[in-house]
Amino acid sequence: MIPQNEQKTYPGINPSVKLAHFSAEEQTIIKKISNDWYITNGGGQFNIGATSQYKYFLIKPTDNYKELFNIEIEIIVIFSNYTTFEPRSLDAVGYIEKKYQTLRIEKLCCVLISKDNNIVQRINDLVKSDQESQLVVPFSYNELLENYDSYFLRNRFKSHFYTRDLFAFESPLKKDLYFFGRNDLVLKLVNRHRSNENTALFGLRKTGKTSVIFGIKRILESLGEYIVFIDCQNPSLHKRHWNGVLWYIVEEIIIQICPDLTNEQENEYTELNATILFEKNLKLLQRKINNKSVLLVFDEIENITFNTSPSLHWTADLDFVLLWQSIRTVFQKNTNLFSFFIVGTNPNAIETAQIRGKDNPIFNQIYFEYIPNFDVPQIREMVRKLGRIMGLKFEETIYSKLTEDFGGHPFLVRHVCSIINKISDSERPIRVDKYLYEKAKAKFYEEYSSYVEMILGVLKHFYPSEFDMLKYIALDDMKTFRELASMSPEFTNHLLGYRIIDKNNNHYSFKIDAIKDYLLTKHQYEKSLETPKERYREISERRNTIEPKLRKIVRNQLLGQYGKADATSKYLGILGEPRKSKYSGLSYSQLFDAKESEIYFEDIRKTIIKYYEVFKYIFGSNKDDFDYKMQIINKYRSDAHAKDVTKEEMDVFRLSISYIESKIEEFNE
Repeated sequence: MIPQNEQKTYPGINPSVKLAHFSAEEQTIIKKISNDWYITNGGGQFNIGATSQYKYFLIKPTDNYKELFNIEIEIIVIFSNYTTFEPRSLDAVGYIEKKYQTLRIEKLCCVLISKDNNIVQRINDLVKSDQESQLVVPFSYNELLENYDSYFLRNRFKSHFYTRDLFAFESPLKKDLYFFGRNDLVLKLVNRHRSNENTALFGLRKTGKTSVIFGIKRILESLGEYIVFIDCQNPSLHKRHWNGVLWYIVEEIIIQICPDLTNEQENEYTELNATILFEKNLKLLQRKINNKSVLLVFDEIENITFNTSPSLHWTADLDFVLLWQSIRTVFQKNTNLFSFFIVGTNPNAIETAQIRGKDNPIFNQIYFEYIPNFDVPQIREMVRKLGRIMGLKFEETIYSKLTEDFGGHPFLVRHVCSIINKISDSERPIRVDKYLYEKAKAKFYEEYSSYVEMILGVLKHFYPSEFDMLKYIALDDMKTFRELASMSPEFTNHLLGYRIIDKNNNHYSFKIDAIKDYLLTKHQYEKSLETPKERYREISERRNTIEPKLRKIVRNQLLGQYGKADATSKYLGILGEPRKSKYSGLSYSQLFDAKESEIYFEDIRKTIIKYYEVFKYIFGSNKDDFDYKMQIINKYRSDAHAKDVTKEEMDVFRLSISYIESKIEEFNE
């Protein structure tokens, strides 16, 4: 027996298909499409709302289309008998999907046939405004009735399948269409709320925490239950004191789920009355929503947490303690009134026992977990499903490499795959092999390191000790790493929880090679150097890197300020005899070309110092400080050392050259 996915599919119409409910011109269109696709189901007609009527049928790809688009199962085709397209027409897709088994319908794409002759442009505009919209292949009635041929049909599919980058998502996913790998986690968190249990979820930026929140929201709303999203990053929230935040939460409840609820004025939420009013209003809410419990989601919790909030009263006062005393008190007094879900980067808020000498009300009181990265099967599901629609056929080994190199971090994996899409030939389908993958990975490391920097940014800003520990592992400075780990074991636990590093037999290594490579590149000159040879190697390498950049800056700034003739004269004056006479016949650009003339680091320093007014906007207003740093850099050049460079001298060199490097980088941005 031939497996189902290997059976050939030929164009035509299944004999059992009924077409009587379609108009004459719709039947003509269906018969034309059947020249290239197999019509499996005559569908039907239905209404959405009081006035909108739609008809549909199902098509299955023939072998040619299977090869082109890697689609095996049926696609929905909708007739929209309206001369002006409205985005709500696509709601019909969801209605039809519910009628059929999940595995029978391709959810990522559909076909829309409209009487709007401008339907192609309208769908293109929709995609621009809604990144998560389904992949829609649009046709007008007229073009299928008048211009139809197999070439036209195939090219329309190609133009809408192959031109859209389904990997390039920057924002959290609000719909389930492109949501992969986290369904079990979402269900677990929903069940904890329904069991009246509080929960917390932590993870680095861009790990999908907000997408999980939207997943929870979809499920609760489908069950007729309620969720309120509190964005702690909003200054309107964290600029308020704890009692004002309780008022703000009730206001968000009114806005998001219960406009009939009436709240007191904010000034009535005094320190004495705030908790009482908060409880009263939540009880009123419960009666209005049929005694159902509401899930309060506190996202970006760092913004109202001690030590990390941008607002002083949360870091210096007891607002955190008082807020959570209030929320916990109301929660414990009332069964099934609400539960809360804390989301952030770091569990410090619930792991710290005391704050300013007071007990932390939520210390060890909340079940929490870190958001997991994807494993190989999850990476395969996401990459294969999206890639096949775009004409990208990934070799099986690529899924393992993506997981290994990027630690199963879905955001990073998506963006590497987006690069693969960009650098691949436009003629699709195309096979993604090891060569193409390595090319894309190299491009990611070279041009997209800002993504890794963004992911680590919250660690660097809020939890610098944990960021430093990552640097120590990357630089193989395990001695310093272990010293920090022994002083604060929670730092190591957090890094393990983030799934950035792994521990095996007391040995630590990176799970996300992209982060290791980024840290090595960014902080390569922070490694402890034990031998003079290592120190001179770094000195030579860094000096040789900045020297041509400084030479270019001097050449261009003098030229811009004084013009070619005057700039030439001034620079030759710096060189002095005999080089002044020797090079007087060279062009201005040749004077700065190391192949044409002898130019030394000291020449660059002297030129900048003599004409510092021209350069102070690049290197800072403190001329003497700049001069000192340049002399330090020149002092330890490898051809000038009379004795070994000590560790202390190396520290001074690093401070000096790091300053010059940063100024050059700022100028070149």
